[in-house]
Amino acid sequence: MVEHSGLDIMCLNKYSPASSSSSSSNAEKKLFSKLKVSLTKKYPQKNAETLSAQYGTNLLLIGVSVMLALAQHGPAVKKEHLLAFITALMLVQLVWMLCYMIRRARERSAAPERDAHAGTSWIRGGLTMLALLSLIMDAFRIGYFVGYHSCVSAVLGVYPIVHALHTISQVHFLWFHIKDVIKKYETFERYRHASFFVHVAADPHCNCTTSVCSMFSTSLYYLYPFNIEYHIFVSAMLFVMWKNIGRTLDLHSNHKRPSTRSPCLLLGPLLGLLALASSVTVLVVYLIHVEKSPQAAVSMFYCYGVVMLSCMCVASGAGLLVYRVEDWPMDMGSNPSRTLDTELLLGSSLGSWLMSWCSVVAVAAAGRSSPSFRWTCLAYSLLLVLEKCVQNLFIVESLYRRHRDPDDAPVPEIFSVTPAPMVPPYDGIVNRAYEAQDKLCTTLEGETPKNRLNVTPGRKRQILKNITIFLFMCNISLWILPAFGCRPQYDSGLEQETFGYSVWTTVLNLAIPMNLFYRMHSVASLFEVFRKV
Repeated sequence: MVEHSGLDIMCLNKYSPASSSSSSSNAEKKLFSKLKVSLTKKYPQKNAETLSAQYGTNLLLIGVSVMLALAQHGPAVKKEHLLAFITALMLVQLVWMLCYMIRRARERSAAPERDAHAGTSWIRGGLTMLALLSLIMDAFRIGYFVGYHSCVSAVLGVYPIVHALHTISQVHFLWFHIKDVIKKYETFERYRHASFFVHVAADPHCNCTTSVCSMFSTSLYYLYPFNIEYHIFVSAMLFVMWKNIGRTLDLHSNHKRPSTRSPCLLLGPLLGLLALASSVTVLVVYLIHVEKSPQAAVSMFYCYGVVMLSCMCVASGAGLLVYRVEDWPMDMGSNPSRTLDTELLLGSSLGSWLMSWCSVVAVAAAGRSSPSFRWTCLAYSLLLVLEKCVQNLFIVESLYRRHRDPDDAPVPEIFSVTPAPMVPPYDGIVNRAYEAQDKLCTTLEGETPKNRLNVTPGRKRQILKNITIFLFMCNISLWILPAFGCRPQYDSGLEQETFGYSVWTTVLNLAIPMNLFYRMHSVASLFEVFRKV
């Protein structure tokens, strides 16, 4: 009886609520462990790209939305809100860069793969120069805030401090980690890359407590294009790093070609220095006379621009002609840096092309009472479109041409045939390569054979290098003019009559920064072409 009741109790305990809860708990643990494994499992590369692209796009659209609301000058959204948003983004990126560098420091035992084509010395030098100008701008912003601290928001003082810290950290990060090819944590590392810029022209309704507020305000007007240049520059470098995540490097192509010194670089540097000197002269004369006689100053600029752009078109066309003569093969290997260079050249050309075609329409729509410089404006606009088209072709073809080294030429293979016994030495297969072995060695040590592809013959190499250095100096000249205040599109009034003040100002605010970036990026690309030729 007792045993039976005990057996009944044991059977009841088997199906008791406690037993059921224990089994369900085990099932939940198994489900949780599977879910944990699936969530922490490494993302596929395409999923990581999609996630990070969506993150970055929505982040950009949030900023655009805030700026559109700020453009209405309403009471709801003020510039302090935009600065607070950007400050928060900079702090997030600071945390990410710190985490990345700490993790890299802990993994020093396993050296990461590095892309030899990313972040050249010239690119890093340009980045450092623009970062220094941005830091000077931050110092002026801090001084501006100190002068008006009694009547402006504290965000105007916090923003330049955080921006300066962010700039220093970001330059350090790019100097030492831009070449890294990241193989894991792809999702986390891909969607944290963001860059931002803003120009704040505050006009507080109070008196400045120092005597240099006007100097700070004027300096900010001239320095803010460099700040825009810096952030676009950083965005391009981070894009290369983003594209390298999860990439498998081709060890054969992942090496830099050693630079060589070429003689007879005389004509290109001389013409380039002449272009630079004339540009500085035009800049000084323009800034002096634009207030007194704007039409004469604008006409002088357009005449100078027609001559400069014509010379650049001829130089780029001559470079393309040299490539038509030579049969260098095209290098179509995977190279994110080179692909980005091509896309940035084409993308940044859109701003000046839009500005040029607006000027063409304005000249066509102008009546007889229009200014006398309208025809030089028309020629300048059409030449600007043509110059960028031809220069882009020259730079892109130079970057994609694969120059053959002497060591890359095929060496004739030497076959050895052992003659059969009792057979005359010269019967059967004759080893011509073995017979000409002494001649072959002499040829390899001396001149290269005529049927062997080499780098450019001396004369063509000199032509390409002179063309490249001339275009290099010309692009620096055309970057200096708008960067330091020579902007005739604001002063001519021709386009404003056709499109209206608001539309034309919007076009210029978009086109001029893009044109500045195009010239800076062309300088960097031409430097790479100069090293490669």
